[in-house]
Amino acid sequence: MLQALYKYANEAGTDEAGRGCLAGPVTAAAIILPEGFTNNVLNDSKQLTETKRDALRPILEQEAVSFSVCHVFQDEIDEINILNASFLAMHRALDTMAHRPSFILVDGNRFKPYPAIAHECIIKGDGKYISIAAASVLAKTYRDEYMAQIHEEFPMYNWKKNKGYPTKEHREAIKKYGLTPYHRKSFRQLPEQLTLDI
Repeated sequence: MLQALYKYANEAGTDEAGRGCLAGPVTAAAIILPEGFTNNVLNDSKQLTETKRDALRPILEQEAVSFSVCHVFQDEIDEINILNASFLAMHRALDTMAHRPSFILVDGNRFKPYPAIAHECIIKGDGKYISIAAASVLAKTYRDEYMAQIHEEFPMYNWKKNKGYPTKEHREAIKKYGLTPYHRKSFRQLPEQLTLDI
C-alpha cells in the first residue's frame, strides 16, 4: 500500500502519460485528494493492471476535492516539443481545476513553474505520494481511453493494445501503412527515419 504522504493541505498532485509515444496526445492530470484519503490498491499507474486502474478511476473522481485531465495533441507536440507539451498539459490541468491548490507536487525532476503556486518535483513521486499516484492513474486511463477511440479509425496500428508506444508491431504498421494524422511527425518513427516519407 502506498503511504498517504502529504506535504501540505490542499496540495495537488500532477503527472502525465504518453510522453514516449509515437502517436496521440500527451495527457496530464491534476488532483487534490481530501486529507486522510487512503486506498489499498492505489499506486504508481505503471505498477497496476489495466483492470485495477479502470476500477480506481471512478473512486478517485468521486472522492477528489477537485481534479482535471487535459490532452496536448500531436500537432502541438510537434510545434513545441514533448517536454514543453508535458508541462503545458500539466498547466492546463491545473488551470481547469474547480478548486485552486495551495501547493503542487510534480512527478519527475523538471517543471515549468506555475503562476503564483509553489511546487516541488519528486523523482518517482508516483510511487511515493498518494496525490501523484492518483494523478498518474487518471492521466493513464484517460489517455488509454482516447487511444482506444482512435484505434477504431486506424485499427491496423493496434493502438487499443500498444497505446501508441513504439512497439515492434506499431513500427511494422508504420512501415507498411505510413503515418496517420495522429502520429507525432517530430518523433523518430522508425530507426531508418530518412527512408520514411512524411
